[in-house]
Amino acid sequence: MQPVRLLIIGTGGMANNHAEAFAAIPGVTLVGGVDTRAENLSAFRARHGIERGFASVDEALGWGGFDAVTNVTPDAAHYATTMPMIAAGKHVLCEKPLATSAAQASEMAEAAARAGVVNMVNLTYRNVAALQKGASMVREGAVGTVRHFEASYLQSWLTQPAWGHWDREAQWLWRLSTAHGSKGVLGDVGIHILDFATFVAGMGAREVSCLLATFDKAPGGRIGEYVLDANDSATMQVVLDNGALGTVAATRFASGHLNDLRLRIYGDKGGLEVSFENSVSRLRASVGDDMLTATWREVECPAVPTVYQRFIAAIRGEGAAEPDFARGAVLQRLLDQAEASAAEGGLKRAM
Repeated sequence: MQPVRLLIIGTGGMANNHAEAFAAIPGVTLVGGVDTRAENLSAFRARHGIERGFASVDEALGWGGFDAVTNVTPDAAHYATTMPMIAAGKHVLCEKPLATSAAQASEMAEAAARAGVVNMVNLTYRNVAALQKGASMVREGAVGTVRHFEASYLQSWLTQPAWGHWDREAQWLWRLSTAHGSKGVLGDVGIHILDFATFVAGMGAREVSCLLATFDKAPGGRIGEYVLDANDSATMQVVLDNGALGTVAATRFASGHLNDLRLRIYGDKGGLEVSFENSVSRLRASVGDDMLTATWREVECPAVPTVYQRFIAAIRGEGAAEPDFARGAVLQRLLDQAEASAAEGGLKRAM
């Protein structure tokens, strides 16, 4: 088994998930952490038993004793912290979205391809068994030609404190502020539901239109240093490559839903309902003769490896690096076009 020495860039809340997941994989050693915040870095290293800490990417590269990187920095820092790692020949798993613009995401994908390093984006819902099984069924022709879909990503952390107090904690406040690198709900979870829908459909999107809304959440629209101007809700209309039409929604105001994804996808031979609700994966199908009576049946879905396991397997030459930076760049183009549509009130054609 090939040993893998892993460096973690960024030590915020999500970094703990990365550290725990990678530490559980045989042969993987967490050898260092990077963060400009000395106190956060020290606490993170102590929690996960990480020997070395660095105040910058350059400092970590100066040491160089690692094979791969997992990048868990805020969205706006992904490009600047990933590109030097690619140049140094390090394998990289980057949090989503890959960048904050299509131009930067494309540059990252092209650089990684030239360098020949394993490159993946942490689209965590690829780990959902129902998603993978549903995608396989569509590719096998179970629903025929896809004609219509409805997808949604529903969160409610702006209406209740189940995950913490959004108006007091930096880990939530930065996600509401464009000045702190946030692309709002569109960039934060919209990317997940766009991937969810188009991955199951098995094709890309050629057109997207979008509406974005930012709601009043505090006097004067700010809390301390955080101007609360990032979008809170998004609705999109999407045309797939074959002309199929669908709707995509994402919001942080879906009271009663902590973190739920839903997809209903319909073809001329059947339909599928894919969901991940209350951390439970579920797939239902109405195909064949069941269409005549609108009967829906549960479909068994085998467990799938996590993105962390797939990243290490790809480094070891034991599996494909999916989803890769190229996929991240495609999704970023859709996000950019959705933003432009919302700003201009028009329909934008995917390039």
